[in-house]
Amino acid sequence: MLDKIFKDERKAAYLNAEGADKPLKSPIPHATLVKARGYRKQRMVDEVARHGCAAILLYDPINIRYIFDVSNMQLWATHNMFHYALLFADGYGIDFEYKGAEHLTDGIETIDEVRTASTWFYMSSGQNLPERVEKWADEIVADLKARGGGNMRLAIDRCEPQGVIALQKRGVEIIEGQQITEIARSIKSADELELMKWTVRVCEAGMARIYEHSLPGKTEQEIWAELHYENIRSGGEWLETRLLAIGQHSNPWFKEASDFVGQTGDIIAFDTDMIGPYGYCADLSRTWTIGHTRMTNKQRELYSAALEQVNHNLSLLKAGLSFREFNEKSWRIPDKYVANRYSVALHGVGMADEWPSIPLHPDFAKAYDGHFHVNEVICVESLIGEEGGEACIKLETQVVIKETCAERLDSFPWEEV
Repeated sequence: MLDKIFKDERKAAYLNAEGADKPLKSPIPHATLVKARGYRKQRMVDEVARHGCAAILLYDPINIRYIFDVSNMQLWATHNMFHYALLFADGYGIDFEYKGAEHLTDGIETIDEVRTASTWFYMSSGQNLPERVEKWADEIVADLKARGGGNMRLAIDRCEPQGVIALQKRGVEIIEGQQITEIARSIKSADELELMKWTVRVCEAGMARIYEHSLPGKTEQEIWAELHYENIRSGGEWLETRLLAIGQHSNPWFKEASDFVGQTGDIIAFDTDMIGPYGYCADLSRTWTIGHTRMTNKQRELYSAALEQVNHNLSLLKAGLSFREFNEKSWRIPDKYVANRYSVALHGVGMADEWPSIPLHPDFAKAYDGHFHVNEVICVESLIGEEGGEACIKLETQVVIKETCAERLDSFPWEEV
């Protein structure tokens, strides 16, 4: 049956070998996860100490997941400040949980103490917000004084203005914490890489489902749902975007999946942005045709340029390469594609997209300095399309930086043009 549906048996192989009707089950032992947790927490502790801070206050649910591996309504937490954590330079970690959810931390060895959070976002506190902020600030400062040895430097990844003001009134020196969290998260351990590879495996099974369902008469939303389905049933979490577009909807890029119906021969392009099992991101892009028809001459021209960009830029990557040197040697996008160029040539990825983010050569004047390190995971991007053209081609691969090269974590095949 599948052999009849799939024009390319290499892609069919990415479905579950036990049957497409079953979820994928991780073969990774729990000990690997435990070691990854310990490594991640220590990475953050080391960065806090290196910046001379007594502690870091974390509200970003991705950062909390990174240090503690505790997950609680993460999407809701992005716009409601109900969950936070304190990690001290001595390694002591306090998780402040939503009332009634404290049990979610059971069995997580990276957490030293669990408390009920003092929430003060407006939906929950209304006119009592000022009073609740003061109570919260008193608690934070009490912990700083108890464990900081007189050091009142506190890094914060994000916080509403009322909270910052309340802490400063109490003598706290606020340090911008995003640099700490981004740099800490950027270097992966061998155990992290094993977890990431499994997320990529689940993502590729979802991509195989997208391929299977890229048929005429289906909407973008119907096809996009196949990736959600595979991710969720196989232990994943969510998709950060809705970037799947067919035909004319792919040019310009960034239209979200809709009820647009694909026709035979239309280009279909997507970007997974998938937060999968263990909380890691699989950020992969592919493009093919609806009905798996042979590409037209124009489609092949665009696809070939996109693949050339990815392969050229991938070939440059290695530890020690500076961002500036990468830019100087990077693939030069032809003038006819410049207007529709992507925002970056490559970017880091871990539990989400992360540092570094390197723009394409026409935009490199806005870039920051740095260089690549062993065990950074990088996504190499391409978006190719002519302004006003029939479609855009979106390709992306996820790689780990090694001493002399970069190794791909994904293996889902490109189209043959």
